[in-house]
Amino acid sequence: MAQQTAQQRTEVLARQLLQAEKHGLQLAPTAGHQHASCQLDPPTYSIALPEKLTPDGPWNVYRSATSPFQLVSCYPPPADHVRTLYDNLEYAASKYPHMPYLGTRKRDDKGRLGQYTWMTYAQSGDVRTALGSGLMQMGVQPKAAVGIYSVNCKEWLLFDSALHAYSLVSVPLYDTLGPDAVEFIANHAELAAVGCSAAVLPTLLTCLPKCPAVRLLVVWGATGPLPDPPAGVNCRLVTLDALEQAGRRHPRAHVPPKPSDTATLCYTSGTTGQPKGAVLTHANLIANAAGTATLLTESAPGDRHLSYLPLAHIYERVNVVLLTFLGAAIGFYSGNVQELLEDVVTLKPQIFCSVPRLWNRIYDRVMLAVQTGSPLARGLFERAYAHKKAALARGDPVGGRWGRLYDRLVFSKIRAKLGGELKYMISGASPISEEVMSFLRICFGATVLEGYGMTEAACTISTTRSEDLSTGHVGAPNPAVEVKLVDIPEMGYTSRDSPYPRGEICVRGPSIFAGYFKDEAQTSEVLDSDGWLHTGDVGAWLEGGRLKIIDRKKNIFKLAQGEYIAPEKIENTYTRSSLVLQAFVYGDSLRSQLVAVVVPDPEVLLPWAAERGLPGPLAALCANPHVQDAVLKSMQEQAREAQLRGFEQVHAIHLHPEPFTVENNLLTPTFKLKRPQVKALFQEQLDAMYAQLPPV
Repeated sequence: MAQQTAQQRTEVLARQLLQAEKHGLQLAPTAGHQHASCQLDPPTYSIALPEKLTPDGPWNVYRSATSPFQLVSCYPPPADHVRTLYDNLEYAASKYPHMPYLGTRKRDDKGRLGQYTWMTYAQSGDVRTALGSGLMQMGVQPKAAVGIYSVNCKEWLLFDSALHAYSLVSVPLYDTLGPDAVEFIANHAELAAVGCSAAVLPTLLTCLPKCPAVRLLVVWGATGPLPDPPAGVNCRLVTLDALEQAGRRHPRAHVPPKPSDTATLCYTSGTTGQPKGAVLTHANLIANAAGTATLLTESAPGDRHLSYLPLAHIYERVNVVLLTFLGAAIGFYSGNVQELLEDVVTLKPQIFCSVPRLWNRIYDRVMLAVQTGSPLARGLFERAYAHKKAALARGDPVGGRWGRLYDRLVFSKIRAKLGGELKYMISGASPISEEVMSFLRICFGATVLEGYGMTEAACTISTTRSEDLSTGHVGAPNPAVEVKLVDIPEMGYTSRDSPYPRGEICVRGPSIFAGYFKDEAQTSEVLDSDGWLHTGDVGAWLEGGRLKIIDRKKNIFKLAQGEYIAPEKIENTYTRSSLVLQAFVYGDSLRSQLVAVVVPDPEVLLPWAAERGLPGPLAALCANPHVQDAVLKSMQEQAREAQLRGFEQVHAIHLHPEPFTVENNLLTPTFKLKRPQVKALFQEQLDAMYAQLPPV
């Protein structure tokens, strides 16, 4: 009945749209956000519109219920004049001139990190102008492409802001990239200059002889004199301080970009082949940030955010764009992920954006501490957890008087591990399990949001809503885009599926990219003639217009009996086992069974083995048949809980002691598996597992 009611409300509103279009009526402001009168009563989070404005058109294009008649392309008044990244900082610097903006921690003589020290918005704007003037003085011309090759830091953002103030195109490079990828991007993007940290300067210097367009390197973080460029290379090396001083001696007026100008070439960290440069305009990025701004209703100027996810990735890039507009204080991590939680405790952020990999680790550590604690402490935690979980199921995140009591007695200690002041916890980049999502809401008392997006959409495609406490989906479309599902008959996904329509997720709107730089062929593969971006992800529409990611069109493979396999879904299930840190699921198209390479979690496996008298170290445990059986059984338990079908379950595993990492080229910088590389590395073990399995 609830589903029918939502369907009826959807059709009524869409028919109103048809009538309005037919008679040329203006139902909503042309920019910004909708009036409250346009919003629908919960639980409708997005509405379906006809793709073609005819009464009998298909009802398969969805928009956010907060903006059904006009996609958001900019911030609401009085900030609707902010249309570029340059405008974004100008607006924030004028509105919050004396508020803290960029924060860093310095080490003392003994290597100990101190408290955060801050640069204000006004100071940042001033340095930005000096750096940009310095670039102009040194011959870098507007419209040129300039690389940024560094770990997240204050200098990264200041340099990036300088580029936007003078109509330059920023091209971020992941600090983990090696010489081959750096050389490819530098030449493909025709970089005229690069700003880099001293830590990656040696890598950049090895590339310079093969990158003739690069004529200027700007270096920060160097403790001594800069080296000379390689022999025969016509490139100048200067420090960031020298660039700033040159700009102060020769100030130049800003050269503001237009909204349609390219703001950045964002090279995707793809799992195969060479990186592709997504062309994102200023209008793309502002539209996506403005759409996301509608969700952070509890944020306030001065709220602190920890920047540790790579700024070269669109997720953190747009986080910073939005938080700059909101007047947030952005504190950078110390550069060492091993000290990340210390940075968190010191900063005490109100906003913490991360990825499931970190949330899973926090979950595992808390649960391990509970299980190894005293019976009294364990019993109290379990009682408190059950109470809050039941309250969440009723739509009550607090849990009444008992919930507030449990927050003080039990969960306050857990919250203190992340600073104790969180308002928002945001997860993105890959799916998060329902169990971990509930855990974050219960233990940290913050608004927990999950987003889904991609570089080509300038970040967010959909996000859960703060008032929606359900799990297992990625919410409603960002107000800056509309979404439709396209049938995939060969996989059995269609818009006529019951109970939920299913298909490939396609996205359109002002935040969708202009295409891949110098690559019309790959652009045409993902961007059709009507402006729809084909994501390659498979989704389903749940009640209330909420999107659920159910499959991946590009990563699927077929087993011998014709079953389609989505390995990422299966891997996410198996990594919920406390014994499993990472998993790579593989299926040979000539066989009907799956196998997996599994990296066990040493923090759990080593104590587990010690209790049973099994000899270490970790490599020896991985070769132990008893350990292999235990890990496989724990994975099978997770498969039963997740109700994986028989052909989705692995029948043999190989335990590997070393994690898949960015450094060993088995993960992308956003922690996605590089499947071809993992397969190639473990081909011998995969073949051996199949050789031991009986034919089916």
